[in-house]
Amino acid sequence: MRKKLVIIGAGGFARETAQAAHDAGLHLTGFLDDDPALWGKKIDGVPVLGGTDRARELRDVSFVVCVGNPRDPASRARLVGRLGLPERRYTTVVHPTALVSDTSSIGPGTVLLAHTVLTASVRVGRHVAVMPQTVLTHDDEIGDFATLASGVRIGGASRIGRGVYLGAGALVRENTAIGDWSLIGMGAVVLGNVPPGEVWVGNPATRLREAPPPSLEQLEADGEKPAEPADAPSGPAEASSDATEAGSEPAGARGERD
Repeated sequence: MRKKLVIIGAGGFARETAQAAHDAGLHLTGFLDDDPALWGKKIDGVPVLGGTDRARELRDVSFVVCVGNPRDPASRARLVGRLGLPERRYTTVVHPTALVSDTSSIGPGTVLLAHTVLTASVRVGRHVAVMPQTVLTHDDEIGDFATLASGVRIGGASRIGRGVYLGAGALVRENTAIGDWSLIGMGAVVLGNVPPGEVWVGNPATRLREAPPPSLEQLEADGEKPAEPADAPSGPAEASSDATEAGSEPAGARGERD
């Protein structure tokens, strides 16, 4: 008998995950969302069963948490922390078109959408969101709660830190480290290490400013502090406009209440 799945959140990323679950043959029971206006309704034919606190009441089901956007990349981590569910209650959702090598591993609560590729010895942490057409190559490490938007490409032996948000189409050079809770803009080309808690944009990517306050708060809660601007790696002058900031969110994602 197939184990039942409940998706926590009911925004765009949650809906995309629901479609992936359907394509993978999983038994999706419903959504949980903290917007009372959605309770009792159906979204794409799937019922909204109530608020997220109901997760503690539901037995014999597994969960994935599908919230977050670039204005508040830390919302997924906060919600997982607030729910306090044991790790065994979380499952993975992997679209059947995703290519995952036998030498790669995926943590609980992680979602891989269509046509993602993990080539060799890739380690993906817990509660990671990987959007369509993303390619992770040999020996990459993806930290817990990271979000990789559609079309991201990461060179081999790179480390993407906890809670990092990579905007759509971002490219990361091999052997590169991106610090925890940093954001990388849409289409950015990252050629060197990025400190924790910063927003980088452009080609080549340069520092724009500090990460949003929720990310910085989570960084400090994890026992780290963002680097001072003077400590950033040298390179072209910092970008001065917000126009190219951190990029597309999972379509329709609406933040922690999802």
